[in-house]
Amino acid sequence: MQKTKMRAFAKLIARKGVNIQKKQPVIIHAELDQPEFITILADECYKAGASEVDVRWSYQPLDKVGIRHKSLKTLSKTEDWEIERMKHQESTLPAVIYILSEDPDGLSGINQDKYSKALQARKKISKPFRDRMDNKYQWCIAAVPGEKWAKKLFPTLSKKAAVEKLWDEILKASRADLDPIAQWEEHNANIARRCEYLNSLGLVSLKYKSANGTDFSVGLIPGTKFQGGAGKTIGGVEYNANIPSEEVFISPMKGMAEGKVVSTKPLSYQSQLIENFTITFKDGKAVEYTAEKNGDLLGKLINMDENAAYLGECALVPYTSPINLSGILFYNTLFDENAACHLALGAGFNDCIDGFENMTFEECIEKGINDSMVHEDFMIGSEDLSIIGTCADGSEVQIFRDGNWAF
Repeated sequence: MQKTKMRAFAKLIARKGVNIQKKQPVIIHAELDQPEFITILADECYKAGASEVDVRWSYQPLDKVGIRHKSLKTLSKTEDWEIERMKHQESTLPAVIYILSEDPDGLSGINQDKYSKALQARKKISKPFRDRMDNKYQWCIAAVPGEKWAKKLFPTLSKKAAVEKLWDEILKASRADLDPIAQWEEHNANIARRCEYLNSLGLVSLKYKSANGTDFSVGLIPGTKFQGGAGKTIGGVEYNANIPSEEVFISPMKGMAEGKVVSTKPLSYQSQLIENFTITFKDGKAVEYTAEKNGDLLGKLINMDENAAYLGECALVPYTSPINLSGILFYNTLFDENAACHLALGAGFNDCIDGFENMTFEECIEKGINDSMVHEDFMIGSEDLSIIGTCADGSEVQIFRDGNWAF
């Protein structure tokens, strides 16, 4: 990949992704296979005004070794120095960048029960810090190609050609192949117009139906709003949390979801694919599920904590999304969720509530936002998906027709 394109992508992440403020610290999470891009990204962060850039490397094969050999007690432990680091992050509110490049199969073969229990234990410690920081800092998730990821997508190509091909597809999907910043300004404006229209309707519920068996309804929280594209911190700093992002989303009312949804794309979770699955909801909770592959893993996700079985997000993505039209299954939720309408099990978004900044975290939960240590998106969009919105006065509005926006 040409360094000029890599630098333009890095600049997009630093300036439109996290929108670094003058003298703000930055944390970058990345895999060891990305020294060249991370060096460029760190440089762009400093140019954008960062006071310091802390790169936190990880290495998936080493993680796998640790999961295999550590006891559950050791794997579950959060060390004192980790807690102090979270305290420091809470007090300084750095911008946080996550660069994905890992092998989709990199954790295959691990003891999933052991890993899930360890994650549960560690997230119980980290969650209060995350909750207190919520909506107070900028963060962004983006991706660059790793060799194993590229070869999984393009197995007939050489490693070098596969990586180059995946670079091209990532930049196209991320609207970063021409003039990235200009493309995102236009894209954010388009999404904002859709949100404005949806929010003008006063919707109280959504009804989904598709020939594949999806027949599902979900209630919405009074006073919530659809969002998409650029968001803002409580302090008013605009940022884009996901690059790419094609969705318009809202957090539904906890306890108000009924019916069955059928997956239309595999869910990549803990480096394994959960395929061809259905979930049935009653009184807002996932009460039944089936899957042709890795159904036990789906069960672990649904039972990760007491609220993981409830929904935290309803996201609207047209079937004509450029990511879907690419015909590529990326085996990466950041991309695959932006190829189709999706739902998310677990935590909702407090900032979907109008006036959330003047409310406590607990007050947002009381309003109906789901609270969980997980948030996992799964895709249900199809070529014939219909979504009908019901307004407060009982009238109905067609939101999606034949898989795409009806307006």
